Amino acid sequence: MRPTLTEDVITLRGPLLAGMSDDEFFEFCQQHPELRIERTADHEIMIMSPTGSRSGKRNARLNGQLYIWFQANAQLGEFFDSNTGFTLPDGSVLSPDASWVSAAKWNALTTAQQDKFAPVCPEFVVELKSATDTLRTLQAKMLDYLRNGTQLAWLLDPDAETAYIYRPGRPEPEVVQGFDNELSGETVLPGFQLRLAELR
Repeated sequence: MRPTLTEDVITLRGPLLAGMSDDEFFEFCQQHPELRIERTADHEIMIMSPTGSRSGKRNARLNGQLYIWFQANAQLGEFFDSNTGFTLPDGSVLSPDASWVSAAKWNALTTAQQDKFAPVCPEFVVELKSATDTLRTLQAKMLDYLRNGTQLAWLLDPDAETAYIYRPGRPEPEVVQGFDNELSGETVLPGFQLRLAELR
């Protein structure tokens, strides 16, 4: 294994990791619950430290707003927090800061699949930029979500008070400046409005 360090992320790569099965990767993550761990489509393992307190506060407020919408729309699908990993069609395992999967997709999975990193791409994802994240890395991740089937993706940068809205078939994201605005869940999360001011 050859580790490299960029930002606050340690990247592990090598032939042993390339041959790691999905079950072995899941077990590896269970052995290190104090870390945030993701895997790229090339089976590189990304190890990240826990989030800082200010980012954690913002993430809680984001998830709180989503949960209120979910309570009134639970029949439409399932809502997930940042501790949830998904195995995407390209083989990567990513953990969005918040996500939503339609009932049709979720109910098609077995209980065993739901108990691990479910082999499904959420229709909706949010990534919340922290002080240690680079915008370029997160922008690339948003494109990965779209390539795997996400229908609406938000990249939120609270310090710059900027939101990037990604949709399939659009070469560039829509950019919303200012956190006095609200973001619409559009047809993916009908009726949902995210109050960005709560994420300051």
